[in-house]
Amino acid sequence: MIITKKKPREQILHSLKGCKKVFLIGCAQCATVCKTGGEDEVNEMAKGLCDEGFKITGSAILDPACHLVKVKQLFQKNKEVFKQADAVLVLVCGNGAQVIKDGTKAKKVVPALDTLFLGEIERAGHFSQKCVLCGECVIDRTGTICPLTVCTKGLLNGPCGGSKNGKCEVDKERDCGWILIYKSLKDSGELDNMRKIYKPRDYSKQLKPQKIIL
Repeated sequence: MIITKKKPREQILHSLKGCKKVFLIGCAQCATVCKTGGEDEVNEMAKGLCDEGFKITGSAILDPACHLVKVKQLFQKNKEVFKQADAVLVLVCGNGAQVIKDGTKAKKVVPALDTLFLGEIERAGHFSQKCVLCGECVIDRTGTICPLTVCTKGLLNGPCGGSKNGKCEVDKERDCGWILIYKSLKDSGELDNMRKIYKPRDYSKQLKPQKIIL
């Protein structure tokens, strides 16, 4: 799940400066769950823009917005509408915004959301980060807990020795990530993993941009 939040209204209006006609696009998946870019949010945005004097040429909810083929299909069905728009305002994640730019060749694509992190849905409206997309997953040896995420320092070999009463020295409100890993490994009978020293991360696996063809 890609977690997003709405950009400030003033920032969106500034990005749309000089535009009169706007096409809106939301996402039926992540942004809908985050209540940042679903049907309700797109309709709310459309109403707000109309109140500001903009003309809405159309809107769509893609499922999902990061699927290039679906974006191209939307463009083919709405070519004239897209041509009329001065800008396409997208209530989707940063990845989706760029896919929409590629798929529609729109003159101007304006993101209405900030992309925060990849996380889990704890319950409705509650999200927490679990993964940093490092390209070299190590949770098979750390009790199915990502040290790069839960450890404030991102240590592959821990703990650092600075925790106190189970809390991190960097953020005293946060549980020490490596104590959580220790407890998980203890429960699974794999505490020997704590004795192993792991090599530094291979940052070449995070070279950008990446592309995979199956």
